Amino acid sequence: MRLTPEQRAVVAHDGGHARVAAVAGAGKTTTLVARVLRLLERGVDPTRLLVLMFNRSAREDFQTRLTAMAPAGQRLPDVRTFHSLGHRLSQSLTRWGVLAPRQLLTADWQLERLLRQASLNALEGAPEARETALDADKLEALAHFCGLVKAEMAEPAELYARLDFGDGTEHFVGAFEQAETLLAEHGLMTYADLIYRPLRALEADAGLRDRVQGFLDHVIIDEYQDINVAQQRLLAVLAGRQAAVMAVGDANQCIYEWRGAHPDTMLENFTATFGAAHDYPLSTTFRHGHALALVANHAIDANRRRPDQICLAAPDNPATQLAVNQGSQALLDELAAWQRQGRNLSEACLLVRSWALSVPLQLALLRAGIPFRLAREDRFVFRLPLVEALAGYLMLARDASLLQDPGHLLTLLSQPTPFVPRERLSALAARLAETQRWPERHDPLLEGIKPHQRRTLKRRWALLCELPKRSSWSPARLLGHVIEEVEAEKVLKRAAARRDKGEEDVRLLDVLIEQAGEVSDLAAFTDLLRRPVENRDDGVLINTVHGAKGLEWPLVMLAGTNEEDFPHYTRDNPLTPQRLEEERRLFYVAITRARERLVMLHDGGEHRPSRFLGETAWQDGQRVAQRLAGSQETTPVAVARPDLVRRYLSALSPETPIELPVEAAETPGVAERAADYRVGQRLNHAVFGEGEISVVEGDPANPVIEVRFLQAGRRRLIASRAPIELLEGEHA
Repeated sequence: MRLTPEQRAVVAHDGGHARVAAVAGAGKTTTLVARVLRLLERGVDPTRLLVLMFNRSAREDFQTRLTAMAPAGQRLPDVRTFHSLGHRLSQSLTRWGVLAPRQLLTADWQLERLLRQASLNALEGAPEARETALDADKLEALAHFCGLVKAEMAEPAELYARLDFGDGTEHFVGAFEQAETLLAEHGLMTYADLIYRPLRALEADAGLRDRVQGFLDHVIIDEYQDINVAQQRLLAVLAGRQAAVMAVGDANQCIYEWRGAHPDTMLENFTATFGAAHDYPLSTTFRHGHALALVANHAIDANRRRPDQICLAAPDNPATQLAVNQGSQALLDELAAWQRQGRNLSEACLLVRSWALSVPLQLALLRAGIPFRLAREDRFVFRLPLVEALAGYLMLARDASLLQDPGHLLTLLSQPTPFVPRERLSALAARLAETQRWPERHDPLLEGIKPHQRRTLKRRWALLCELPKRSSWSPARLLGHVIEEVEAEKVLKRAAARRDKGEEDVRLLDVLIEQAGEVSDLAAFTDLLRRPVENRDDGVLINTVHGAKGLEWPLVMLAGTNEEDFPHYTRDNPLTPQRLEEERRLFYVAITRARERLVMLHDGGEHRPSRFLGETAWQDGQRVAQRLAGSQETTPVAVARPDLVRRYLSALSPETPIELPVEAAETPGVAERAADYRVGQRLNHAVFGEGEISVVEGDPANPVIEVRFLQAGRRRLIASRAPIELLEGEHA
């Protein structure tokens, strides 16, 4: 194996704990395979060496590569995931009589049935709250809460008070206790219990801990930044005082805080748990070129909770190209250009912050006849229950006979949810289709439906009856009318058990109305929403940034880079410093998936470009990369962050510093499209770190700029009357 000096240092580590900070694309697997082979070469017993991978696919990949590189006949160590380790430990503790035998719940429907019963038990004295609690989103959120309690080893009440699970979730603490009782009574356990149960038993019994310790000399853990509290504590118990622990990861890629991971796990918590450790950097990426490496360094630099590390591009990496563009047409143009180069669409990935942001892109690809596939097939726009229902409302406006179709009526009465059991809605839909009249007040059909629910459904029926009279309305006007009449935004926020889920659903409504505004024909728009599409292996992949972790593609297009979408926040859910850092890490992960080309797309119009676009200083990265590629230009390169660029250049070749002078740009950070800005509106991005740039006086010839930077927890104000040079547009 060809290894860099940094990789060789990790492989040769001798004695004690080690912490390896690896940038995206740093060749971790190659390094860890070499490390394992070196330990075996030194005579380490493979049964006393444990390798832990984050998930099954990573474990299988590592096992395959280790087997291929090992000498013939070489005994190899265990390569496990935390779940498989916990399963093995649970079996041992069960065999010893410490834990009662339990069967693992492996199917989603099994867990859902358990949580339904737990919710009913917890709400036994509150029948009115039961129907809402059994909604699919609420059950999903309850599953998340139960898993998080066990991941963080927290008291349920304390965790619930600390986190915002929204209205209608007050029963979660009681439901957790009920679920634990049901699991014990029926001899069942969840995946979270594979760590939670043995850890609780071990931490409660010093003699038991002594019994499981002393079997390991070395432990190697990949993606350490993503482990949770329970996993870290279990690892500490098994390692004891004897095993040397090597943790490999990148705090800048910690994007799972919502399920118990914390960047501090890779930073301060490792030494607090295991003691002093030798720190090794893996700073060289083998994925992309200098331009993207510089962009990645700029993008993450504003975070405080991060390693002090520069990502460097290896000399033979692709010369990654960068672009920032606007709108769905830019996406189509990029894909067309990619194909003209003889490249396949299957080499491209379209990333979004959330699935709702993929809707306009799916529709644009459908209209253009461009094949695509989704990482989650249930996120096809036409398969979303809410979209299916909204399309059904529009269809009814075109075809009044659908009022006589009980199946169609059931879909429309069910979405957005009126919080009424489906069997009651089904009976009501059948009656309405037959009689075309709302039932009398004392009709037995309405028994069991609360007064406010009756009013909601009656209002919805009135809407259905009037829709055929609105068939001449434009798609956007009609869709907006339906959304307002069914109070979709209010209902979606109430139905969602997590605030972020409700916000994503509401964003979906905005996206659909925006898309409807681009179409004048109602039939064409409804047909587009209902078009049946299947995954195409030869098409462009659409995925979320969370789903793309650990993957890479030649062409990556990151869409939806709008303020409030990425970073994600709303007026009701503003950004905290901690959430902003998590969003910035997510953005860092997104842009570092690209090898040959990265395109960042924002929507334009009323959507302001994301602050993250400005923080990347992407144009500076391109200019520096062009000079490094052999440009004969000798004048200094003007950049927004000369200190950061100089640090990058000096780190490229410490023995032979790069002779590329850089200087501060005259107007750093305000070099992108800036048309139509109003007094008081934020400009595209902050210049340095975490801050704001706003127009405070609107004199076109001599605007006053207010710049606020957050430094050491305090804000300082800089006012300037220097004119701003804009690439496009005019001063507003």
